[in-house]
Parts: sequence; C-alpha cells; structure tokens
Amino acid sequence: MRPASVDVLIPVFNAASTVRAAVESMLAQTLRDIRIVIVDDGSRDETPAILKQLHASDPRIAIVTKPNGGLVDALNTGLRHCRADYVARFDADDIAFPGRLEKQLQYLEAYPGTVAVGCAVEHIDAEGRPVAGLPHPGSPALADARRIPATEPYLIHPYLMVRRAGLLDVGGYRHVHNSEDSDLYWRLSEIGDLHNLPDVLGYYRMHAESISGASVLNGRIMAVSSQLAALSALRRRRGAPDIAFNPQDKDRYRAAGTLAGMVRIASEQLDEREAEHLRLAASIKLLELAGYRPYEPDITDCAFIRSALPYAKALPAGNRNEVRWHCTTTAARLARKGRYREALQLSPPAFLPYAVAKAMLR
Repeated sequence: MRPASVDVLIPVFNAASTVRAAVESMLAQTLRDIRIVIVDDGSRDETPAILKQLHASDPRIAIVTKPNGGLVDALNTGLRHCRADYVARFDADDIAFPGRLEKQLQYLEAYPGTVAVGCAVEHIDAEGRPVAGLPHPGSPALADARRIPATEPYLIHPYLMVRRAGLLDVGGYRHVHNSEDSDLYWRLSEIGDLHNLPDVLGYYRMHAESISGASVLNGRIMAVSSQLAALSALRRRRGAPDIAFNPQDKDRYRAAGTLAGMVRIASEQLDEREAEHLRLAASIKLLELAGYRPYEPDITDCAFIRSALPYAKALPAGNRNEVRWHCTTTAARLARKGRYREALQLSPPAFLPYAVAKAMLR
C-alpha cells in the first residue's frame, strides 16, 4: 500500500475528554491523503474505547497500544510506525484548523532546504476560552545557544511538521525531560532550516495538567533540561562528546525537588565552566517560565538564583541587562503578591531600586 502524504503522530494518555475532538479536527483537514497514528501510552480512563470507535469510523486511523512509558517513548514508538515522507505532530487536547496540514505541506514542498515547519496558534484554556499573554513563536533563525537563557529555536510542538528522513537522521526524540522538543529542534537545525508560518492554524490548549504548566516542580525540570539541551548543541558545534540524556534522570530530578539539586545532577557530565553557565541559565529560564505560568519561584529557588548571579558579569552587556530584567520583574511581581521574603532574597542590592520601581508602577 502506498504511504500517505503525511502521517499525523498523536501520543495519548488519559485524554478521554478531548481526544475525539482533536482527532476529528484532523479528519476534517483539507488535505485528505493522511494517516493518523495514535499511540495510546497505557491510558486508564475511557480513552481506549473512544480510540476504538474512532478507528472503526475511518480507515486512515491506526492505533498503537503500549504500556505507559512517557511522552518520549510514545513518540519514538509512533515514529517507528510512520511511513510517509512527512510527519505532523499533534496532541490529543488541541484543535487544528482545516487548512493546517495542507499549508505546512505546501511550504515544505516549496522549500526543500527546510526540514521542519511550525505555525502560529490561538491559546485556549481547559474549557476552550481564549488565553492572552503567552509567547508566540518567532523566527527559529534567531536561536542562540550561548545566550542566558538560551534563545531556543521555538516551534510549537503539537503544530510541527517535519521531514521524516530528517527526524530519523537526528535519531528521533531523546529523554530531555520536559524539553524533548527544544532538544529536537537544536538537532534538526543542524541539518536544515526551521521555519514558522505566520498563519494561525489551530487552538493550543493550556491547562493545569500540561507538562510545563502543572507545577513549579515541572518548571524547574524544564528550566534545567532546556538549558542542558542548549549546552548539548554547543558541544556538538565544537566537536566535543555530546551530553547523554537518560530516562532515569527525571526521577532523580523529582527526588531532588529543588532547582539547586536538579542543577547539581545535570552538572555531573559538565566541566566547571559549563556548570556555572547552567546554574545561571536554568535560574533565569525558571524566572522566564514563571512570567506566564501559574507558579512562582519559592524561597529556595530565589536563594539559588541569587547565588548564580555573579556569573552574569562575564556576559555581554545586552545579556546582563536581560538577566537583570528577569530578576527585577519577578521580584516586583512577588512583592505585589505579598511575597516579600522571596522578592528580597532574589534581588541583590544593586537590583533593588529597579524592582521597587517596577512594583510601584503596577
């Protein structure tokens, strides 16, 4: 049987309330020559029954069932079942607009030097209401792994379309916990261009159960892992041995709990300079995430972040100013919430006037 033009890869875990609408938005695509590969990662709710119904309703749907192993294992399992030249990612709680796949495929076919393409989205909450104030993807060409925090080659992961050959060439997904997409994009950018279409091609759901949004614990893991992925990219550029990412590290991070403990674990493979870079990069990344996530750094985070700030003296002036901006903006927000201990712990004396001024302005 001839492969479809695009395989849509959807990992699913306990998504009974949203998966039907997500899959139906794919079945309604203007591009009809597609195959939908759904990987049920050991769901324990009504998801398997719903998937069975969907499979019976349309022969383009293929269901792969596996024991629960997490997102990376589910994605790599699904990738092994994909046969099309192009793979489109999608999540079981999002809604794609009808022209999404057709527009992305047209771009990739028109620009053979582009290995992956994303798009703009509208953010919604768990009930489907619009969510404002969240970052939108810019140009991946502006990515800078040396910056603190790294300017990542950001494409919204559930709205990615990638050449399957490129995805296989870079080895698929790695266990870069809560940042497997960022790590993938760094590696894909080494073999081709990445591009974000300006078109809004779907709804992207933000809710309490999302990996990066659920808790400050997940935020710490993302902060550390995303910056470790950037250091990994820098190593490859200079021909140094790459960092190894292990499935067990997520459990070690969770057991450590604190940002300091996670950075200590992540630094086991790093030299002294890389470890100092990671301390500050993960610290400022956590502040960046807290700016649009439903959590704030706690007192231990603030103490660790402040201890990492001396490394900023070695940064270019523009990057130093960015570090100060994140610290003072977060301190001002903490102060407005009455969390004065955290605000004072985060701000060295030189930053306090800026933080106080920001707190008074809003």
